[in-house]
Amino acid sequence: MKIRILVSYKDGVLDPQGQTVKHALHTLGYDFIKDVRQGKVFEIALEGISQEEAEKVVPEISDKVLANPIIEKFSWQILQKE
Repeated sequence: MKIRILVSYKDGVLDPQGQTVKHALHTLGYDFIKDVRQGKVFEIALEGISQEEAEKVVPEISDKVLANPIIEKFSWQILQKE
């Protein structure tokens, strides 16, 4: 099974890298860009685990290791079932 986890800053948390990218886009003439938020993408291959087990363990892994729950949020999806 292949899982994709997206981690990004929570709403209201300053995103300096996103603001830097937004500024660069405006400098290049893309003035219609209203906001940019950056994040992280993790693709994880799981083996020997059921979908039900994955639904329990993936949020746990995301919360404990991949995201800082104080300032970041995460979402995830199954990309490929085996």
